[in-house]
Amino acid sequence: MAEAAVHPLALVEPGAELAADVIVGPFCHVGPQVRLAAGVHLKSHVVVTGDTAIGEGTVIFPFACIGEAPQDLKFRGEDTRLVIGARNRIREYVTMNPGTRGGGGVTTVGDDGLFMAGAHVAHDCRIGDGVILVNHASVAGHCVLGDEVIVGGLSGVHQFVRIGRGAMIGAVTMVTADVLPYGLVQGPRGHLDGLNLVGLKRRGAGRADIAALRDLLGALGSGSFRDTARRRADAPDLTGMEREVLDFILGPSDRSFLAPQA
Repeated sequence: MAEAAVHPLALVEPGAELAADVIVGPFCHVGPQVRLAAGVHLKSHVVVTGDTAIGEGTVIFPFACIGEAPQDLKFRGEDTRLVIGARNRIREYVTMNPGTRGGGGVTTVGDDGLFMAGAHVAHDCRIGDGVILVNHASVAGHCVLGDEVIVGGLSGVHQFVRIGRGAMIGAVTMVTADVLPYGLVQGPRGHLDGLNLVGLKRRGAGRADIAALRDLLGALGSGSFRDTARRRADAPDLTGMEREVLDFILGPSDRSFLAPQA
């Protein structure tokens, strides 16, 4: 079987597992516990270290640092992992850290994501499929981002925050509380600014779905999110998207919710 194409100026340490069609460009460093699946391409000057697995077809651009020790003072060198899915695009200067013992020991990144230059995924995060982190967006430890979430450039997500599927965070926003699925959050200290209408239309949501979500959002804004969700959860005529939002609100969380702007 053919071997991976490793540039003579790259360093791949003994023990690393590289599929046959992996490409490792010049001045890359691949650690001994790394596993690179078929079609992975490290452009140049990429560091991949730690117990890190990278899925098929993922491309990593120069000066990204993947799998280095978590930025957590409680970390004491314990064995933890970073698992990255397939077909991701990880651009220049991106950092992704493995988990910690206190957070479950693993950081996971789904498939088909785009992580633009300077983005950061911290320890113990769970990142869904199709997620986009725009330039210099940072996601702190223990966060959960659902599928197709977009985090705008220069934005920050506080540790332990959950962001539901299809939500969009505007640029230069600090997110300190949970974000509903399909929500739109923006502002220096983020508030819920309605629905991510562009994302909903791209997903094929019809007028009835959008109208139902708007009605739900209005009801949630009139009191406690969880109290309102409990009252509405047993309604017989909920749409699938309404049910998804209510299940998200009633799910386990260490944070409050971002409320609609008054």
